Amino acid sequence: MLTSHFPLPFAGHRLHIVDFDASSFHEHDLLWLPHHDRLRSAGRKRKAEHLAGRIAAVHALREVGVRTVPGIGDKRQPLWPDGLFGSISHCATTALAVISRQRIGIDIEKIMSQHTATELAPSIIDSDERQILQASSLPFPLALTLAFSAKESVYKAFSDRVTLPGFDSAKVTSLTATHISLHLLPAFAAMMAERTVRTEWFQRSNSVITLVSAITRFPHDRSAPASILSAIPR
Repeated sequence: MLTSHFPLPFAGHRLHIVDFDASSFHEHDLLWLPHHDRLRSAGRKRKAEHLAGRIAAVHALREVGVRTVPGIGDKRQPLWPDGLFGSISHCATTALAVISRQRIGIDIEKIMSQHTATELAPSIIDSDERQILQASSLPFPLALTLAFSAKESVYKAFSDRVTLPGFDSAKVTSLTATHISLHLLPAFAAMMAERTVRTEWFQRSNSVITLVSAITRFPHDRSAPASILSAIPR
């Protein structure tokens, strides 16, 4: 599959962006993945997206001297080496990945059309959140896409610790030209209730990218070796 890769510094981290041509995908491309058998029943589009995401993840890991391909967990989440945290996302013909010394979540979404935003808004935000989005300087479709993406990023940062929460378990409390803040409710996770999480964002062409880097650690979150930690941007 044809791909192009470039790193992009953002919010104190280094994103690894892979643009790919899904039409150039061939089944044998998956043989590069140790877990290729688990993708046997997936559609062609899904296979291409998964491959591009893992390519981005490998670039991120190699940056810190780790040469492995993240596997697939029982919740279909990427499995990162002990002591490292990471996140992968893809949309259309772009995939991206990031790793960190602390929990992290990243998401990329195509900006909604006005029609789609009007139709989906009730399932993503409540009336209080709508007022916050409409009070911002951003067009409503962009603001709603950011709310959706930010909630996805927060979930990804804690996907191994929480069951799949609804969009009503995290509420938008502020939105600016650079970040969106979410207040976590007990429905997200009792151990994180009433916390506010700041999510950074930027626009790339007709998509938005959101990133949350969470300082929360849990008893079984093991630290990576010092040699690896020193290579990860603070």
